[in-house]
Amino acid sequence: MLLKLKDWPPGDDFSDIMPNHFDDLMQALPLPEYTHRHGKLNLASRLPDFLVRPDLGPKMYNAYGSAYFPAEGTTNLHLDVSDAVNVMVFVGIPDDGPGGKAIHESAALQAIDNAGCDIITKRRVREVYEVPGALWHIFDAIDADKMRDFLNMVGKERGEEIEAEHDPIHDQAWYLDEELRERLYKEYGVLGYTIVQCMGDAIFIPAGAPHQVRNLHSCIKVAEDFVSPEHLNHCVSLTQEFRGLSDTHSNHEDKLQVKNIMYHAVKDSMAVLQEHDPDDDD
Repeated sequence: MLLKLKDWPPGDDFSDIMPNHFDDLMQALPLPEYTHRHGKLNLASRLPDFLVRPDLGPKMYNAYGSAYFPAEGTTNLHLDVSDAVNVMVFVGIPDDGPGGKAIHESAALQAIDNAGCDIITKRRVREVYEVPGALWHIFDAIDADKMRDFLNMVGKERGEEIEAEHDPIHDQAWYLDEELRERLYKEYGVLGYTIVQCMGDAIFIPAGAPHQVRNLHSCIKVAEDFVSPEHLNHCVSLTQEFRGLSDTHSNHEDKLQVKNIMYHAVKDSMAVLQEHDPDDDD
């Protein structure tokens, strides 16, 4: 059993509970035009104050490591309706027990080797001595349907019943271990991106991109969601997709308010164009 605390705080604004940490995070986030809640390229910032804004974070994710359990993920395979940036703010390695800290570090390095990481990543954690915290597998959004077919096929092989109003990705019931990832590539031609997140690293997850996370050590991560113009089409299609889920599913509702975001983003854009229309100068 892996203990974790996710989506904290559940209802309050992070900036109200921990204002100093919020300010530090905002200063550290890359691409602030996208990632800040008032960034010019974050379309969610176009929502007027009289609307109830969607809760896009920041949210904190705390969990123990699982380097010894290659088939268990800290966060199972899923996808999000918005873009996100995830920052590793703390990595803890226990130094008690037989073997001390070294045995945990060795297990994490072995997990990185088995995950199919590139040579640059392997050198980074061995020669530069960066502290690896989490192992990510991120897949292209266009491969989501192939992955659904694959997971349903594997589920049937294992005698599981495939329910009509449920989705193998949205249900977050799967973690693709090495064997399943190899089958996915050989049988469906789908290959993901394997990324090791070290202390201080920021990982960008595009809207609609299936992804999973396995903590190699105990980690504290903070994530901020945003809505980029480049991936708005995925936000729209996923909102429609979520409506096909069962009424009790956590993703059934349009929590992002994507239509409101589109309307006010276009309205603001038209206002800017009209303000600078050369015909108005005549």
